[in-house]
Amino acid sequence: DPRRFGGLWTLESQSALRDRWSTLGPDALTMKPADLHTAATGSARAIKALLLDQTAIAGIGNIYADEALFAAGIRPARRASSLTAQERLRLARAIKTVLERAVEARGSSLRDYMDADGRRGEAQLRHAVYGRSGLECLRCRKPLRTSTIAQRTTVYCPNCQS
Repeated sequence: DPRRFGGLWTLESQSALRDRWSTLGPDALTMKPADLHTAATGSARAIKALLLDQTAIAGIGNIYADEALFAAGIRPARRASSLTAQERLRLARAIKTVLERAVEARGSSLRDYMDADGRRGEAQLRHAVYGRSGLECLRCRKPLRTSTIAQRTTVYCPNCQS
């Protein structure tokens, strides 16, 4: 990954692999709503910061955190511990749906990203909020806003996300 978000390691055993991955949280595609509850309980962090923390939940990056929070109707700056059980369930479902759709579309090609077959991804064509700051919300037509959470640009709809 040219942005250095990824890496490649060779390990000598399954045990070494387990050790390497031992600090990661549950995989976002297979997590249960209870995993999100465990990660959020008592957390004073913004929910987006929690989603970006790979030790809390593994596999969510900036783009898909914004998209999942929009799909779930949750403002990214909300304190993670303030989410209700219903909101955590909605968010857990939204995370899986957003990631599954992104995988089907071969990821988001921003700048020069290509998949393993050398093809551009197409998920960026479906982004509801990411990269759309100042444009109309696709739901309510009010302008999308930008803030910074966990040192990452965050785009959200102040009307649709509470």
